[in-house]
Amino acid sequence: MRIAVDAFGGDNAPDEIVKGSVQAVLNLNCEIILVGDETILKNKLAQAGYSGSKITIQHASEVIDGEDAPVDAVRHKKDSSMMVALSLCKNGEADAVVSAGNTGAYFAGAFRVLGRIKGIRRPALTAFIPTVNSTKNVMMDVGANADCKPENLEQFAQMGSLYAEKILGIQNPKVYLVNIGTEEHKGNELSQKAHALMKENKNINFCGNIESRELTAGFADVIICDGFTGNIILKAIEGTASALFGLIKKSFMKTLATKISALMMKPHIKELKSMLDYSEYGGVPLLGIDGVVIKAHGSSDAKAFENAVRSAVVFSETGLNADLKALYAQQQDQDAAKM
Repeated sequence: MRIAVDAFGGDNAPDEIVKGSVQAVLNLNCEIILVGDETILKNKLAQAGYSGSKITIQHASEVIDGEDAPVDAVRHKKDSSMMVALSLCKNGEADAVVSAGNTGAYFAGAFRVLGRIKGIRRPALTAFIPTVNSTKNVMMDVGANADCKPENLEQFAQMGSLYAEKILGIQNPKVYLVNIGTEEHKGNELSQKAHALMKENKNINFCGNIESRELTAGFADVIICDGFTGNIILKAIEGTASALFGLIKKSFMKTLATKISALMMKPHIKELKSMLDYSEYGGVPLLGIDGVVIKAHGSSDAKAFENAVRSAVVFSETGLNADLKALYAQQQDQDAAKM
């Protein structure tokens, strides 16, 4: 499997991206095409001590950074590492793309270069949310679509359900809609209309509304919201986890007795931290794009990026996009038969 990597996307590029890519080819059954300035990447590979044949370099002269306006960047920086990586996937030279770069530009570029799966109106970013019972649930959208229509949320629920089945192995996953209350009539117009659509859709095991305080309770398999809400929730969870472990560390360092307690608790705290650490989950897929497009965290270190590449490999092996195409082709045939 060949993975095109945007080697200059993200806060820690290209150093951590190159290191993570080296770890990936050593630990996974894949080859990697590093995309970016060839001279710099050759030096970074040498510094990482890698001289094997599983990593090649594709030169790109430009970089899309976090300050670039997404649409303008896609239009005017066609030789950027991000756009060239997407083009490699489009041309069949790579099976998947991974980037930790500008989310908006990555979404716009994937949409422009690879296009949508026929029948899907809005592709969406998917993420895992840790739960108190050590299971995972799927939340989408977490940043691709700030403004949504009820029909978009209904499609997110269908895509999320298939993702939970194929990736997490959950049969007939339970779907919930993020809202300010569990009652059916709660929420704004978007929430109420989306609730009605999902309730009537036979392809969704819709179980009603879920409040934000219950997202980590573990009873929901798929959690649906617009991208604005989802992105805020995801970052709030990350920030809370970081603050929590900072407070725990501070408390344990107060006295000799608490330091001894910390040593005894260290394995358990480490296990808990790994559950809440984004680097353990790697990257998240942009579902609905006609290709395997994985978004890594903007602050990814080598470990996180290796896991992002792992996500690309797993996604490709499941054949999820083929299932999405079959699902929406069947629905379009059914809609045509009704006319």
